[in-house]
Amino acid sequence: MSKSPARDDQQPSAPPPLEEPLARAVNIVRELLETAGAEAEAFIREWPKALIARPVVARSLPVVSSLQGLSPYAAPGARALVEATATLAGDLDWRQTYSSADFGQRFLDNYGWSEWIGDRGAFISDAIACGVLMLGPDTEYPAHSHEAEELYLPLAGRAWWRSGKSDWRLRAPGTWIHHPSWTTHAMRTGREPLLAAYVWRAGDLSAKSRIET
Repeated sequence: MSKSPARDDQQPSAPPPLEEPLARAVNIVRELLETAGAEAEAFIREWPKALIARPVVARSLPVVSSLQGLSPYAAPGARALVEATATLAGDLDWRQTYSSADFGQRFLDNYGWSEWIGDRGAFISDAIACGVLMLGPDTEYPAHSHEAEELYLPLAGRAWWRSGKSDWRLRAPGTWIHHPSWTTHAMRTGREPLLAAYVWRAGDLSAKSRIET
């Protein structure tokens, strides 16, 4: 049986279910980036001019369950993004950089990230990587560093942050945190889980971070 010829008046196929809502979430991150000041200028310049999608496979991790009920801990300007992340969580590609040999199994049970833009993200870019990091309660992300320059925006959950040789500092959600290339940094949660948006630029955007001892 021959196939019917394509018709010029046929409507284009609908975008994948994830693409449009994730694009809206990505655009919220882009809008929030405007509030980060001078440190964000290079990131804004390298932000993709258009969001070109690639297929992604949904993968979950134990820490994803911490997204439920996280909205009350969100910064006022980030609540919509927190709620969108929770809604999309089951369709996102959640990953981990480390193994149990690096930080132990308990850390892995309370850690994960999803890249939305980048070499592995749902939208293509070789200039930046952007996504979200999730840490469960009572979890320390040990000291590490990477070549890429990084901006973090805690979206929900208060956590302790340390950068360089500074002491631990409690950060409320809604404040941008800048890590220049190869700056050692660490995070530690208390009773509240942490959801943070991140943006990387320059250097190897897919490299495993260097563990600092």
